[in-house]
Amino acid sequence: MKIKSDIEIAQEAKPLHIREIGKKLGLLEDDLEFYGKYKAKVDYNLLKTYKSDKKSKLILTTAINPTPAGEGKTTTTIGVADALQKIGKNTIVALREPSLGPVFGIKGGAAGGGYAQVIPMEDINLHFTGDFHAIGAANNLLAAMIDNHIHQGNSLNINPKTITWRRCVDMNDRQLRNIVCGLGKRVDGVTREDGFDITVASEVMAAFCLANNIADLREKLGNIIIGYSYSGEPVTAKQLNANGAMAALLKDALKPNLVQTLEGTPAFVHGGPFANIAHGCNSVIATKMAMNFADYVVTEGGFGADLGAEKFLDIKCRMADLKPDAVIIVVTVRALKYNGGINKENLNEVNLEALDAGLPNLLKHVENITKVFKLPAVVAINEFPTDSQEEIDLIQTRCNELGVNVVVSQVWAKGGEGGVELAREVVRLCDQKSDLEYVYPLDCSIKEKINAIATKIYGADGVDYTKEAEKEIANLETLGFSNLPICMAKTQYSLSDDTTKLGRPTGFRITVRQLNISAGAGFIVALTGEIMKMPGLPKLPAAERIDVDENGVISGLF
Repeated sequence: MKIKSDIEIAQEAKPLHIREIGKKLGLLEDDLEFYGKYKAKVDYNLLKTYKSDKKSKLILTTAINPTPAGEGKTTTTIGVADALQKIGKNTIVALREPSLGPVFGIKGGAAGGGYAQVIPMEDINLHFTGDFHAIGAANNLLAAMIDNHIHQGNSLNINPKTITWRRCVDMNDRQLRNIVCGLGKRVDGVTREDGFDITVASEVMAAFCLANNIADLREKLGNIIIGYSYSGEPVTAKQLNANGAMAALLKDALKPNLVQTLEGTPAFVHGGPFANIAHGCNSVIATKMAMNFADYVVTEGGFGADLGAEKFLDIKCRMADLKPDAVIIVVTVRALKYNGGINKENLNEVNLEALDAGLPNLLKHVENITKVFKLPAVVAINEFPTDSQEEIDLIQTRCNELGVNVVVSQVWAKGGEGGVELAREVVRLCDQKSDLEYVYPLDCSIKEKINAIATKIYGADGVDYTKEAEKEIANLETLGFSNLPICMAKTQYSLSDDTTKLGRPTGFRITVRQLNISAGAGFIVALTGEIMKMPGLPKLPAAERIDVDENGVISGLF
C-alpha cells in the first residue's frame, strides 16, 4: 500500500470556508479580510471589540535538538490542538509562517505532516498572504534610504564602514552573503561592502513579531540602529525618517492570518523568525489574539528547548507578559538513536544501547523546562512504525525519574484521534500551579546573561569571547543597552556551538564571536560558532523535487 505524501493528504482535504472558521471564534464575515476561500486576515484592532476576560491556557511545544531523522514538532503541535478540540476544548493553534529558504532547501515544507497539517499547505509554504514579501520590502527600503542619504550629502555623518544594516531576501543564497554595492558611476551610489541576510533573520521580522500594534511597530522600527556616525554615535531608522514608510508597508501584514487544520481547528499562522539566528516564535499579536478567542492555545518555539523555547520564555514571554501553562517536549525513538551514534540508514533497527546513549539529549531538554524554567512538561514520542515497545519503555523509565510523564503520539497517522491521550495529559498539566522563572534577570551584565544561558541551558563550562565581541560588549554597555535580553545565535544541531557534538556533551565552552544590537526588536544578538544569517542551499535542494502540472497542481512540496 502506497503511503500518501503530506501534500497529497492536504490536497484531498475538504476544508471549510474560512468564514466558518471565523464563526468558531465568534467573528462575523465583515471581521475577516478574505484571501480566497480558505485564508483570511483578522484585524488585531478587533481585540478591542471582542475583548475577552477568559483565562486562556497557553501550551508551548518544543523538542530535542533536530536531527536528519526528524522530530515532528509542528506536526505534534497541530495534532494536539486537534485532539484538544476532539475532547471538547475550545482550541486554537498558533504557528510561524514557513520561510521559502528551508522550503526550497533542506527541510521542505513546514505546515505539519500526515493527518496533522494546517491548510492550504501549498499557499502557507509558498507566498501565503505576502507577509514575508512586505517584511523584505520594509527591510530593503531602509537599506535604500541609508545609501541614498549618504549619496545625497550624508547630513547625519554616517560612516559607511560602520553600517550594520544589511539587505535581505527570503531565499537560501550564499552568493549574497558578502557583496560590494554602488559600483559604476557617481550617480550609481557610494561604493561599499554590503551583504544579504535571509528575511527571517531580519530585525524587521523580529520587531514585527514582538509588536503589539502598528504604533508599537512604528516605534520599534524607529529604534533600529543602522550603523554609526564618524564620531561613534548610533544612527537610527527614525533619524532617517524611514520608520513611517516601513510601518506603512507592514500595515496589512501585521494582521494575523487565519487558516485551519485538516480537522477544522482554527489556526493563526503569522510571522516566522528562525530560532537559531533569531527568536523563533510566531507573532505576539497572533498569540494574544488566539488567547482572546480560545480556552486553549497551542504554539511552538523553533528547534529544541535550548533555542526556540529558551527565547520564547526569556524574550517573548518577558516582553509580552505571557506564561505557558504546560510544555510538550517532542522526541522520536529514531532521533535519540541518531544522538546515540547510529547512522541514519540504521535507525529503523531496534537498538536499546544506542537509544540509551542518546537519551541524555532529551533529558537535558526536560531539565531545561522543568528544573530551570520550573514549568510542567510532558514528553511526546512522535511514533514511527519501527518503534519497539522496549524502546518506548526505556524512554518512559528515564523521564519518570525526572517526574515527567511520557505519552506516545500518533497524530501523524491518525490526526487528532492519535493525540487524545496527549491532550488529556496537557489539560492535567495546565491545571497545575506553576511559576515561570527566567534564566537570568535583566539587570545583570551582558556577559552574565550569556554565561547563564550557556551554563544553565546548554551545559557549557563557560564562555569565551573574541576581541571583536569584547569590544562590542563594551560599546553596548557604554550606549546603555546592557539591560536588554540576549538572543543567542547558535547551531540547532547540538547543545554546544559545534554541530558534531551530539547527545549531551560535557567539558565544552561556548565561543561568542560577534554581538549585534537589535534595538528595534529589543534584544542583543550573540553569534556563536559558525552560525550564519544567510544559509546556503544543499547539494540536492528540495527545490529540485517541486513541480507543477498543467492544471496548476503542485507536487513534491513535502
